[in-house]
Amino acid sequence: MACLPRPLPCLFILLAVLMPFHDRAAVTPVAHAEIIKAWTDEDGARGQSSHRNLIRGERTSCPLPFASPEPLDPPTTSAFAGIRQFRAGESFRENIAPGAEVRILWIGVSFIHRYAAKTESAAVHAAVRFHTLLKPSRDTDVIEELGDMHETRLADLWCLLKSQANGEAGILLVNAVPNIFYVRDHTGILGAIDAVWGGAGWEIGASPADGDRQWPPGTRVLSRER
Repeated sequence: MACLPRPLPCLFILLAVLMPFHDRAAVTPVAHAEIIKAWTDEDGARGQSSHRNLIRGERTSCPLPFASPEPLDPPTTSAFAGIRQFRAGESFRENIAPGAEVRILWIGVSFIHRYAAKTESAAVHAAVRFHTLLKPSRDTDVIEELGDMHETRLADLWCLLKSQANGEAGILLVNAVPNIFYVRDHTGILGAIDAVWGGAGWEIGASPADGDRQWPPGTRVLSRER
């Protein structure tokens, strides 16, 4: 292919050959500029995250010894003898008094309806990692990029809230930008929980994970770590 006198058209031809078939639109100088920009942006982000829309952040672990407020079931009646339980309804309560375990200003009706009745085992602890959104994104897009580690627990959320009970700096954002956790409710359906520091306390809501809502750039997303 004699292309030496005209290297730019040859570059377009080479790009067309290397691109997947379904991406082969008309390769014009404008399209070429967009391709180069996309490659540059992706390469620049690879040092921080393997996800196209998520900047990977810190990893932390929260092995809190949650105490069950009720006696543990005897071994003869429980398949999880000796395992302490975290009961969401007994921890997530609106309370902004100075002595509150976590200052919670507001809890949404959807969160109460879906998660207040949930009980989780506190015997297994796993690390969590935060990621930062680069562009407006729906939950389905975020979950797809996080892969099979997208699910977290209410116990993880509570652990992080306790470490920043009064809006202190930490893993969770405290600048009115959402912190998102993907957690299954008491019926087993995955939902998106958002925790936002509102100045006087935490505001906690819940929404469907398959909805059309878009989270803004800068939103912090928490995932599980192996």
